[in-house]
Amino acid sequence: MAENRFEQGMKTRRSVLGDPHVDRASANITELDDFFQQYITENVWGALWTNPALSRRERSIITIALMAALGHEEELAMHLRATVNTGASRDDIREALMHVAIYAGIPAGNTAFRIAKQVFAELDNQKPDQGETQS
Repeated sequence: MAENRFEQGMKTRRSVLGDPHVDRASANITELDDFFQQYITENVWGALWTNPALSRRERSIITIALMAALGHEEELAMHLRATVNTGASRDDIREALMHVAIYAGIPAGNTAFRIAKQVFAELDNQKPDQGETQS
């Protein structure tokens, strides 16, 4: 079952984050983090993100709000880029970040809006054949 969950997790991870991002992350796995990478693939992507109780759009919005509220800027940017695959609109993101500003504080909201503007500007300037610009 874990093998199946890993395979499903990898499929979902690639679908949400894109092959270039997952390929880069996979290429950087070492003996130190191989178990951790397997764990997140099975449990985050293979169990949580595949659960039909919420849509990918809804999970995307929730994840973006949490990453913004917790100040995880790199993960926030990654999940903002993933909205092209999850169906979360920029209006959805604006509303989620407004909730962050109210419930997690104006500085968290300010930082999140700054990152969102940068990511969306990058996406808007990206030509279709350039591939992803994720770090």
